[in-house]
Amino acid sequence: VAPHDDASREAKLLVDRREALVGTRTRTINSLLWRVHELDPAHAPKPRSLDLAKHQQALRAWLLAFGRQAEGVPSMVAEMALDELEDVIALTARIKDFDKRLGALARRQVPELLTLPGCGELSAAKLLGEAAGITRFTGEAQFARHSGVAPIPVWSGNSMGRVRMTRSGNRQLNCALHRIAITQIRLTGSLGRAYYDKKLAEGKSRTEALRCLKRRIARTVFNLLTADHHNRQAPCLTAAA
Repeated sequence: VAPHDDASREAKLLVDRREALVGTRTRTINSLLWRVHELDPAHAPKPRSLDLAKHQQALRAWLLAFGRQAEGVPSMVAEMALDELEDVIALTARIKDFDKRLGALARRQVPELLTLPGCGELSAAKLLGEAAGITRFTGEAQFARHSGVAPIPVWSGNSMGRVRMTRSGNRQLNCALHRIAITQIRLTGSLGRAYYDKKLAEGKSRTEALRCLKRRIARTVFNLLTADHHNRQAPCLTAAA
């Protein structure tokens, strides 16, 4: 049973709402890109650029100019594209507001977790919300199993010593741990990258080494979330001078 406290429940609500807004924005952007392609493929924005104000305003100026010059169906397509662009701009502003709220919540509730390399404020808030009470797990192994990052050994044929993916568990926790692992691999000189390279040297594939790293990160995340939970319950008091 997930025994949410105020901190984890707040994080869960904020993260879920933000991701719903991001999904809506993505669908709106996809529709908008089709309309722009219909009008003039040469003016299609760069991939993953419409969450930036500079590219939003540039596309808006072009659609306004195109709409004034065009007639008939092209003019209507430009009008619909402009309406969708306004939705994208409004959604982006709301998403940024949720980003600020989640950042403040993460810094306040899970400061220890934020010390983990590769764990940003959004990932920390997601881990807090999806863990739903870290004390309900008897240990880090149970947390790793619940997160779907405990590798399953494969003992058939020539596969002795190999591991395969766990398809069960909380996929949202798995996603957050995956992001942290990928970031650590990209950080040259980090402990995560060193562990990943060690597993590759042992003969594991890149996928298998990534799974092992995620399992190792789950152990660290469990310990840090537990420390943050105890700090919330009994905050450290500064000694009087």
